[in-house]
Amino acid sequence: MTEYSILLSDPDISAAELAAVEAVLSSPRLSQGPRVEQFEAAFAGYLGRRHAVAVASGTLGLLLALQAQGIGTGDEVICSPFGWHQIAQAIGLAGATPVFSDIDYWSGCLNAEKLADKLTPRTRAVLAGNVAGHPAAWGPLRAFAAQHGLLLLEDSTEALGSRYQGQLVGSFGDCAVFDFSQPSALCCGEGGMVVTDDADVALRLRALRNRRLDERFSVSVSAHVPWQAGMSELSAALGMQQLQRLPQMLTRRKRVEQYYADHILSFEGIKPPYIAPEVDEVHWFLYLVHLGTRFSKSSRGAIVSDLHTAGVEAAAYCQPLHQQRHYLDRKHIDQGYRRGQFPVTEKIADRALVLPFHAHLGEDQVSFIVQTAKDASINVGAGAAIYL
Repeated sequence: MTEYSILLSDPDISAAELAAVEAVLSSPRLSQGPRVEQFEAAFAGYLGRRHAVAVASGTLGLLLALQAQGIGTGDEVICSPFGWHQIAQAIGLAGATPVFSDIDYWSGCLNAEKLADKLTPRTRAVLAGNVAGHPAAWGPLRAFAAQHGLLLLEDSTEALGSRYQGQLVGSFGDCAVFDFSQPSALCCGEGGMVVTDDADVALRLRALRNRRLDERFSVSVSAHVPWQAGMSELSAALGMQQLQRLPQMLTRRKRVEQYYADHILSFEGIKPPYIAPEVDEVHWFLYLVHLGTRFSKSSRGAIVSDLHTAGVEAAAYCQPLHQQRHYLDRKHIDQGYRRGQFPVTEKIADRALVLPFHAHLGEDQVSFIVQTAKDASINVGAGAAIYL
């Protein structure tokens, strides 16, 4: 295992989190205790949603959200091929089919103007995410979903604290899902949250998640078997403290973002961070760099390798989902996915890399990261690329 002197992510943990965990370990209950409910109430209040249901992971949260709204075998969910594989995986676990649609060139989020081509009689929902922290175009996405009678699902893991037209992400979907594993700004080890304003959906989410303590006198499970997808008291205690400190943590991350903004100017041939006019605030998930068109996928790999050699943990941002074997091999997906089908996704994915981004980075470290990446780009012969 490679040892890095500068890590890709590093959770912002204070003495308050350590004390909260110690209190749980000294208590008689490590699961299904009061802290989970407290965290749910606090998180719902933060977003202005009526209900929040804590879960073991974002993937399981999305799976439960799909099932709670009756989406399953035979149904289709339109989603982006640019992002984390766990999202489309949850659609498949629910028995539904992920149908990929191309993204917006600048934001990297699902392009609402391209969704109509993916509609079929089996389409039940649109699932959109906020890529690397930049909010999706929630206005057009909501309008499209309403026009066609579809559910709108929101993956907001990457954009906690970001705002679109004055509203926090997590406010727009019929259900919105968050994951709190690393490298999330709010990190409680493992766990996630599903938020909704629909009381019936929240009730079904809880029933699918796990059995209540007062139901455990019997081995029978009535009409369904829950997923045992609850959050532990330890994770909830961490989450509560992180949520209370979130403004402070986001401010610290903004300082690091400014370090990058100051130093990245010397890196020719990359696309500067983009913020759409309707977006009020962006809190980046990781520092995403889009290399110019003179860079190739292999030269991006060489830059990542040089960063590793220098002790900097970096990575390609995304292998497009439609090019991953899991989706190429699945027999029930009959779209015939192949390279060239989603040109914007492929163009960005081939040249996107993520650099370390967390509150513990100093300006000297950011300067070193950027200079190392810049030197590596010159070594691969593409140092003066123009981004088109």
